Amino acid sequence: MLGNATRGDAPNRRALILVENLSVPFDRRVWQECTTLRDAGWTVHVICPQGEKRDTEPAAVIDGVRIHRYPLRAATGGPAGYLREYGTALWHTARLARKVGPVHVVHACNPPDLLFLPARWLTRRGARFVFDQHDLVPELYLSRFDRGEDLLYRAVRALERLTYRAADIVIATNESYRDVAVSRGGKRPEDVFVVRSAPAIERFQPVPPEPELKRGKPHLLCYLGVMGPQDGVDYALRALAKLRDELGRTDWHAVFVGSGDAFDAMVELSRELGLSDQVQFTGRVPDADLVRYLSTADVCLSPDPCNPLNDVSTMNKVLEYMAMGRPIVSFDLKEARVSAGEAAVYARADDEAEFAELVAMLLDDPDQRARMGKIGQERISGPLSWQNSQASLLAAYAAACRGRAPVPAGDQHREGTRQHP
Repeated sequence: MLGNATRGDAPNRRALILVENLSVPFDRRVWQECTTLRDAGWTVHVICPQGEKRDTEPAAVIDGVRIHRYPLRAATGGPAGYLREYGTALWHTARLARKVGPVHVVHACNPPDLLFLPARWLTRRGARFVFDQHDLVPELYLSRFDRGEDLLYRAVRALERLTYRAADIVIATNESYRDVAVSRGGKRPEDVFVVRSAPAIERFQPVPPEPELKRGKPHLLCYLGVMGPQDGVDYALRALAKLRDELGRTDWHAVFVGSGDAFDAMVELSRELGLSDQVQFTGRVPDADLVRYLSTADVCLSPDPCNPLNDVSTMNKVLEYMAMGRPIVSFDLKEARVSAGEAAVYARADDEAEFAELVAMLLDDPDQRARMGKIGQERISGPLSWQNSQASLLAAYAAACRGRAPVPAGDQHREGTRQHP
């Protein structure tokens, strides 16, 4: 078993991880994968976009991981914007991959399902291709754009098929994604490994509550995460309006931590619902402030609506709430139940009134909140821990490399070093 891998397990092995939608180490899952491979003896390179406020350097070595970044402007203006974004990303990724040179494994993290293209230069030189499927892009398209199975949908399905076909090994974030890789992707079950995302425990250490964060109210509600069209912040806001107007509850303040392309629309919806005095939008905040809010929160919100993507996806915010020992109100989604179990209570899919009722129930029951929080922390430190995912990641790499001849590799680039912030 590879869970106890040492530096001797991967002598002189080189891996290149490709990421398009986030910078590294800001992408926490990718960073955990990088450090796990590094600790197992791999030399790890990453190609990713530059961040706007952090991860801005074109090149860096952070804790032994070599990161190559390129400038990228996020898509705006519909399909044409995505074509510009992805075209730019693919060009830079191919350029930097040639700079890195031959590797034993090229590991592509979606979205988009296009990174098999710049990886081909490396696979033709003996690299094995590992597809790390963070999202089901066809389901993401259906859930985000509400255009049905149109021409673009068929195009993303075709790109997914090509990515599966190119992959020697698939890494799935949960069993639902694994089932898709086998049934839709045609992969052999033994070539698909579940590597669940897990919070970085050192990042989520509770601190004493700060009552002033409740803005004079008895209770604090908290949402943490991305605010995109499919993330359900609008459902949460309408549920809070029902909590106030239909259940007569004004004994709470709510804070929404995070950002995204629906952020401005959600601030406006809050104003339209008359919630501006009780709902605070912080945008992205430093980790220390995030921990302060979560440590003070009485109930955390996971309002992702039921759609083809959300029902089978693992929500990072649910895992982070659990790590902090917070009780959760969620809609009844398949993978939300797999993750949270009894650390959450579940409203019928998209039922905002029941969501509000469950929030009220938990506000009135501190003992149940404490029980649920303890269950969540035990699950994160036990079956959902990153230690278990590490073993699966290293097993996936072992399977990818089994029986392969060595790839010519030398550490050709030696950037200046700095420590992880």
